[in-house]
Amino acid sequence: MAGEPAKAGSSGASSTSTVEGALAVLPGPRAEAPAFELEWQRVVAEIGRAASIDVICHICPDGDALGSALAAGIALRSLGHEVRVSFGDDPQIVPESLAFLPGQELIVPADQVPDVPELVLCFDVASEGRLGLLHDKAFAAPALVVIDHHASNPGFGTHQLIDPGAPATAVLVDELLRRLDVPLDQDLATCLYTGVATDTGSFKYAATTPATHELAGRLLATGIRHDLISRQLWDTSSFGYLKVLAGALERAVFEPEAAGGLGLVWTWVPYQDLALFSVTVEEIEGLIDIVRRPAEAEVALVLKQDPDGTLRGSSRSKGAVDVARACAEFGGGGHIFAAGFSTREDVAATVARFRAALGPVS
Repeated sequence: MAGEPAKAGSSGASSTSTVEGALAVLPGPRAEAPAFELEWQRVVAEIGRAASIDVICHICPDGDALGSALAAGIALRSLGHEVRVSFGDDPQIVPESLAFLPGQELIVPADQVPDVPELVLCFDVASEGRLGLLHDKAFAAPALVVIDHHASNPGFGTHQLIDPGAPATAVLVDELLRRLDVPLDQDLATCLYTGVATDTGSFKYAATTPATHELAGRLLATGIRHDLISRQLWDTSSFGYLKVLAGALERAVFEPEAAGGLGLVWTWVPYQDLALFSVTVEEIEGLIDIVRRPAEAEVALVLKQDPDGTLRGSSRSKGAVDVARACAEFGGGGHIFAAGFSTREDVAATVARFRAALGPVS
């Protein structure tokens, strides 16, 4: 991304060339670029005024959510702010695959976030429901900044920096760091690389752009070990995971007539399997990437059961079907080709409802 964005703390009216230069480095569509630029300026001003900042991400965080939040937390701490990082789960569990991320000393349980925070920065949260236990506290804040890249995001909060064209929320965090004049170091780069690599499927999804690779190059230039990060994210698991995987694949169902004849493959993982082999639900997040492989199926769905019976659904499309629309039927959402939801319905009812909601990409 060529050019430099406006720096934090700049004053006075921006010249046309300065604004255009700042807009040139922003990821994603530029249809509403002037408004987006003004929102960036407002958010930077809010951060500059705040002494205490609570940085939050969605429940059951993945690499983009937690990587983005921790990168922002580390950067804000370096600028002298009091910072807490949190997510609204109880118990609050950082997935083993993300245990290497720096900055985790900033993480606090949801009950340690103030009832009325001074400023909340919310990362990678596609809908209010994904705030979990932090929902009421986030909305009690005088300023709630939503930084996200999900097309299904309705735009909650007092400030929205939502760019569906960005391949990962971490791309927007990189822009935030540049506007705050925080230089990249290995800790920040590790968090951002994890976020970008996670949400681009290791740079293989369609949302990956030349600018994505340019960002990755800048992150690698700090000296991070991308090979070790990738191994931890995708190529390391417990032996118990293999047993759970075997059961999930045995239960897999292929429905060739679903999705308008394009095919659906789905499976589910009962909580009993997770408990039997001491595997967390977070550890099987990548199961969807195995289930989505059959060439005969356009859509894949994996249902994972929590101890209370709640089903967490992860869905993927290969490009012809809008799975975000189907997940929205359950109050979930995400991207057109990758989305999720939670439900208390049983497996049969959930699959039937999901199948009925599948529709083509508009």
